[in-house]
Amino acid sequence: MDESASCFTRASVVPIMILFILHHSFIAEGTTLVLNILSFGAKPNGVTDSTQAFMDAWSAACASLDSSTITVPKGRYLLPTAMVFKGDNCKSPGITLWIDGTLVASSDYQILGQADNWLSFETVTGVSIIGGGLDAKGTSLWACKLAGSTDCPSGATSLSFTNSKNIRIDGLMSLNSQMYHIVINRCQDVHIQGVKIIAAGNSPNTDGIHVQLSRNVAIFDTSIKTGDDCVSIGPGTKDLWIEHISCGPSHGISIGSLGKDLEEEGVQNVTVKDAIFKGGQNGLRIKSWARPSHGFVHSVQFLDVVMLNVQNPIIIDQNYCPHNLNCPGQVSGVKVSDILFRNIQGTSATTIAVNLDCSAKNPCRGIKLENVSLTCKKQWLGEDIRHLIFSFAV
Repeated sequence: MDESASCFTRASVVPIMILFILHHSFIAEGTTLVLNILSFGAKPNGVTDSTQAFMDAWSAACASLDSSTITVPKGRYLLPTAMVFKGDNCKSPGITLWIDGTLVASSDYQILGQADNWLSFETVTGVSIIGGGLDAKGTSLWACKLAGSTDCPSGATSLSFTNSKNIRIDGLMSLNSQMYHIVINRCQDVHIQGVKIIAAGNSPNTDGIHVQLSRNVAIFDTSIKTGDDCVSIGPGTKDLWIEHISCGPSHGISIGSLGKDLEEEGVQNVTVKDAIFKGGQNGLRIKSWARPSHGFVHSVQFLDVVMLNVQNPIIIDQNYCPHNLNCPGQVSGVKVSDILFRNIQGTSATTIAVNLDCSAKNPCRGIKLENVSLTCKKQWLGEDIRHLIFSFAV
């Protein structure tokens, strides 16, 4: 490139950028552009639609050649419809949403319920969400589903990242999602820490964190209370680390369900460490459909886990066939191998604390239980009796 032309280009851009910053009351701190969402017209009253303000702030952050921070002051910001933050044309090397307030969905579940996601980030790199809350107001949709109505929409995931890398979610609270709270799909290098997820124990399909087709994902210091899986691990998950997590009520940490499709990527290199499960349906679970599949699960370790009155503390279920549709009489093709359960302590709410129901065609291999101590306190003939029953089909 001609040097004089290059200098002319830079000299021409600088005055324009200065005017742009002054007009929107932006603040440049070193090499980071700080954008206050209020400057774009957002209203922290929980009533005024702030969608356009958030989209405009995202566009401004993307246009910056420097790292950018979008600040969201205290208050409640109504975002009633589905929003997609795309990174295809972003020039900024990193964008942080620093949230001190709460983002609020519409109380009318029909407005958002037809969408797949409420807040969706697609093809982004270096995005961080720090603090704040998401209130998806999912309770009315749960009530519709629990009443058995056929007119209920599926509902939206509160926060999703797709085809993205170098993602950080730190200190976020997700409340009452319509469906999943957080989904990580086709991503790489994701760090989730200090997240708090809350939904009622009977809320349908409100998985806390769902990971699939992603690698190098880490989840630390997180508390999840919900009506479905605490963490669900789907096909194509590799190098997942979960540590210091509290689950319950929930359906536990579940690998699967897997094997729904014949051609499916496997799950490998998963570690769950220092976890506590409080009540709920399951603790540590591996689940696959009873149907042909080329999927697999291997190199998984569950370490230093406490169970408090959990119905199924340890379970491998390879005969999953809900409603007996599309799978009766078949067996799972998913290969489960090299699974370690070490230092699992606590209490079971049922007399079967460990249930290994493996595929008849593809038996589990390399299942190790080390220092597993689970008891069931049960009233029988006027005495307290402690049971630990293993059910093996390996």
